[in-house]
Amino acid sequence: MDLDGSVQVSASGLRAQSLRMRIIAENIANADSVSTTPGGDPYRRRVPSFQSQVDRATGTNGVKIKSIESDKGEFKRLYEPGNPAANAQGYVLKSNVNTLVEAADMKAAQRSYEANLNAIEAAKTLTMRTLDLLK
Repeated sequence: MDLDGSVQVSASGLRAQSLRMRIIAENIANADSVSTTPGGDPYRRRVPSFQSQVDRATGTNGVKIKSIESDKGEFKRLYEPGNPAANAQGYVLKSNVNTLVEAADMKAAQRSYEANLNAIEAAKTLTMRTLDLLK
């Protein structure tokens, strides 16, 4: 694989991890949300899935987001009969987002993003050194 191909692979990783971090940030922002209507469903955690993508022009494999799906996990139930979002039994459903899981996912996405950025920087450095040798 040439340097341009390695940069393209790393750039696809940057795009995928950037979107992953935005989804995680959205999950964290909605972690304490409740339904806007009595007995309704609150925010449901979203999870991205990745797939390999082949660039036929360069023959390189990259990565892209395949889909963004809702987590089918159970909602948290709190007994708050005075809450406007409470159902007939007085329970309020809260989001199924676990902030500790999201923080761990964010750290992994951040590290992956940094690794792709470092790979691009290494390719850039190699290109500059090659140009210096050709002078």
